Amino acid sequence: MKEGFRQAMAWLHTWAGLIFGWLLFAIFLTGTLSYFKSEISHWTQPEIPYRTLDTTASLSLAQRYLQTNAADAGSWFIQLPEARDPTLRVGWRAPGAGRRDFNEKILDPATGNQLHPRDSSGGEFFYRFHFQLQMPYPWGRWLSTFCALMMLVGLVTGIITHKKIFKEFFTFRPGKGQRSWLDGHNAIGVLVLPFHLMISYSSLVIFMAMVMPASISTMYGDNLQAYYNELFSRDEPVKPAGTPAPLVPLAQLYAQARQQAPGSEISWVEVQNPGDLNARVRLVRASNEGIAQNRGAGWLFDGVQGTPLKAPGEQSTPLVIAAGMYGLHMGHFAGPTLRWLYFVFGLAGTAVIGTGLVMWLGKRQLKHAKSGTQPFELRLVEVLNIASMSGLILAVAAFFWANRLLPVALEGRADLEVDSFFAVWGLALLHALLRPGRRAWGEQLLLGAVLFAALPVLNALTTGTGLLPAIAQGDWMIAGFDLTALGCGLLLAWMARKMLRPQVLAPKRAARTPRAAPLIESEVQ
Repeated sequence: MKEGFRQAMAWLHTWAGLIFGWLLFAIFLTGTLSYFKSEISHWTQPEIPYRTLDTTASLSLAQRYLQTNAADAGSWFIQLPEARDPTLRVGWRAPGAGRRDFNEKILDPATGNQLHPRDSSGGEFFYRFHFQLQMPYPWGRWLSTFCALMMLVGLVTGIITHKKIFKEFFTFRPGKGQRSWLDGHNAIGVLVLPFHLMISYSSLVIFMAMVMPASISTMYGDNLQAYYNELFSRDEPVKPAGTPAPLVPLAQLYAQARQQAPGSEISWVEVQNPGDLNARVRLVRASNEGIAQNRGAGWLFDGVQGTPLKAPGEQSTPLVIAAGMYGLHMGHFAGPTLRWLYFVFGLAGTAVIGTGLVMWLGKRQLKHAKSGTQPFELRLVEVLNIASMSGLILAVAAFFWANRLLPVALEGRADLEVDSFFAVWGLALLHALLRPGRRAWGEQLLLGAVLFAALPVLNALTTGTGLLPAIAQGDWMIAGFDLTALGCGLLLAWMARKMLRPQVLAPKRAARTPRAAPLIESEVQ
C-alpha cells in the first residue's frame, strides 16, 4: 500500500460509511426505537387498559377462555401480561393445521373478556424493519446483516485511522465548521464505542446460522428443525392418545414452578394436546430473567397428572454464548435505567453515522463554494442525506399520526400505517430534491418538531388516555411516550432553528498560526 496502512483504513472507513451510511442510519434509528417496542405498542393500542399485574388470576382466565372457545384445538398458547406489556394474549392451532392457520385473541387480564383494540403493528413494525427493511425473506435480513458487517468495518477502521482517538474525545471546538463536525463525530463515537462494537458483532452472531450455514448443514443436513430443537432444548411433540382427560388447572402448575424458582416470572405457557391423556404443559421464563435468552428453557409438566417431567437445566457453553449475544443485543434483561442507556447509546450511534455523512459532504462542498454550484454527485449525496435522516424522522412521526387519525374500525389499518410511513418518507425525498439543501434540512426538521410536539395533544383529543389521565392512572408507558415525543419535538425545533437562521460567514484569517492543528486528509474523508 503506497499510501500507508492508516491511510488505506481511512479510505475504507470513508467509503464503507458513505455507501452504507443511509441504510445504517435507518437500521440504527428503528433499532433504537425497538428498545421501547412494548411501550410503543401499548401507545398504539390505547383500547388495552393498564392493569395491576395478577399473573395467577390472568392464567386462570386464559384457561377458561380457551376451554370454552378452543376445546378441540391441537395446542394452546398463552402470553401472560408483564410490567411492560399489559396484554393477555391467547392463541390456538387446530389439529393438523399449518403454521399460518393460527387464531389469536387479546383478553382483558382482569376480567377475561375479549378486547378489540385497533389493528396496529405498533413497535413490532420498527423492530421488524430494522433487520428486515420491509423486504421479502431472506433478502432484507441478508442486506441488514451485511450493513452490520460494514458498521463493524467502519468502527475498526475508525479506531485505526484516529490514532489520537482518546485525546480527541476530550476535544470539541464549537462554531468551527468542519472541525466541529469532526470533533462531535469523534467524541460521540468514542463515548459509546464498546456499545457499538457489541451491537454490530452480536447482530452478526444472531444471523450466523443464515449467513454461515456450512457447519450446520454438515452436521444436520436438511433437518434444520433438529438443530433448533437441540439448540433450544426442545423436545419432540407428543402425539395425542385419543383418550379424553381433564386438564389440570394451569395456575397450579404455575405455583409449582414458582416454588422451584422463587422470584422467577413466567411469560409464556404452551399446552400440547389439551383435553387429552397425553397433554403436556410447558412454562417458559420471562425474557428479563437474565442476559442469556433461551426460549426453550422452562418447566414441562404432565397436563393431566400435574407431575413435573422436566425442569430448566444447565445450558451448554455454546448456547450460553449465543444466547448471551442475543440477550445483549435485544436488551430484554435491562431495567428502566439501563434500557434508557441503551436508547441513548443507540441514538448516539445514529448520530455518529449522520455526522459522518454530513462531514463527508461538507468537506467536498467547500471546494465548490466559490462557484456557487456543485457537481451532480454531491447534490445527489445531499438529497439522500436529507431524505435518509430528517425524512426518516418525519416518516416515524407520520406513522404515529396515522395510528391516531385512521378510523379505528378501518380494515387493514395496520398496513395503512406502514404505507403512511413510506409515503411521507418518499415525499421527504421529493421535497429534498426541490428545495436548496439547508432550507430543506430546516423545513423538514421544523415540520418534524411540530408533528412530534403535537403528538401528546393529538393523543388526548382522540383517546381517553392523554398525558394527565395516564399519569393519574399510573400508566407511565403512555405518559412516557407522550413526554418523550414532546422532548423530541423540542430537540428538533432547536435543530431547525440552527438550520434556518441566516449564515454568518466568518472573516478570513490572514495566516494560520503555527500552533494550529491541521486537519489531516485521513481524518475528514
